[in-house]
Amino acid sequence: MKKIFPTIISAIALAAVVALSLYVILGNKSSFTGAQPSEAGQSAIVGEGVVYVNIDSLVRGYDMYFDLQKEFEVKAKKKDGDFTARMKKFESDARDFQEKVEKGLVTRSQAQQLQEGLAKREQELLQLRQQLQSELQEEESVMLRQIQNNIQSYISEYNKDKSYSLILSTSGSNVVLYGNPALNITTEVLTGLNETYVKARKTK
Repeated sequence: MKKIFPTIISAIALAAVVALSLYVILGNKSSFTGAQPSEAGQSAIVGEGVVYVNIDSLVRGYDMYFDLQKEFEVKAKKKDGDFTARMKKFESDARDFQEKVEKGLVTRSQAQQLQEGLAKREQELLQLRQQLQSELQEEESVMLRQIQNNIQSYISEYNKDKSYSLILSTSGSNVVLYGNPALNITTEVLTGLNETYVKARKTK
């Protein structure tokens, strides 16, 4: 019996990356000025035209992602456990029916009724499996949107002080083919993002 949610958990990170791998244009500057070269190891200069964030690293290090992932895993395992129990009961009843028929312990009329009942239950189980898969996919999509919304909201707030005219993202399919390490603000954004999330979690 195959699980109803194969590799869903491992797909979360990939889906998050895909969902977030678009660049975010921030600030009110009308022209793209670009970033001036700076020495390696220096932090990005506030007010320069462009910086970038590594979305893969941001999502993997975001506390909210891990909290929501754990909640999702619990829900997914419970749904799978409930479905598996019902499936095992159906398979047991189907074997019992087959044994009775082979031993001649039921009449043709009884066998037909039992077979029709089993067929109906099988169809209900198939529908239930599809329903559970749909529910898990919806819950996963909501989780990813929550993460995306929090990251975008924080970056918008973060940029009020920084005044960058453009914040790009990098991921497995890079929007930025090359970036000066001095323009990488991933660590700074991740630190602030987690601090904001921890404060919000404590107030709940």
